[in-house]
Amino acid sequence: MNMDSAGQDINLNSPNKGLLSDFMTDVPVDPGVTARTPAVEGLTEAEEEELRAELAKVEEEIVTLRQVLAAKERHCGELKRRLGLSTLGGLKQNLSRSWHDVQVSNAYKKTQETLSQAGQKTSAALSTMGSAISRKLGDMRNSATFKSFEDRVGTIKSKVVGGRENGSASLPSPTGGGDQPLPGPAPF
Repeated sequence: MNMDSAGQDINLNSPNKGLLSDFMTDVPVDPGVTARTPAVEGLTEAEEEELRAELAKVEEEIVTLRQVLAAKERHCGELKRRLGLSTLGGLKQNLSRSWHDVQVSNAYKKTQETLSQAGQKTSAALSTMGSAISRKLGDMRNSATFKSFEDRVGTIKSKVVGGRENGSASLPSPTGGGDQPLPGPAPF
């Protein structure tokens, strides 16, 4: 008994029913089930019968091979389960193998070389830029404006430090009281 659903031929009398995945459908093996079409021009009735017999034989072989494949897949799954191999482990192994294949591919090697060269050029450019900045800062430090600024900062520093050394009370002490020692740590 065949039912046509969404253009897919499903044989409900199949010994494989429920054993195979959805994408594998049974191929009808009963010549009575196969739609009869008028003989192709140029074929005799005997040739047509011979071709139909060969078709039936091939269809039977397909069904047998599907059954064998399904049994082998079940057996393989059982062996993996008994060995403690999981689907995740297989996936990891496949990804690892794929990554290795990518790494040895010519495209990956060329990309890696290009990125390496770009990194070297960038490093050289940054080094050159750093040297240029360092040189400019050195030039700036030797400029008259910077010397003048440095002299003024030095003068202010000497007044602040010199005032403290002379005991000047004009500048506040950071400790709050002239020559008094700092209090010790408070006990807890």
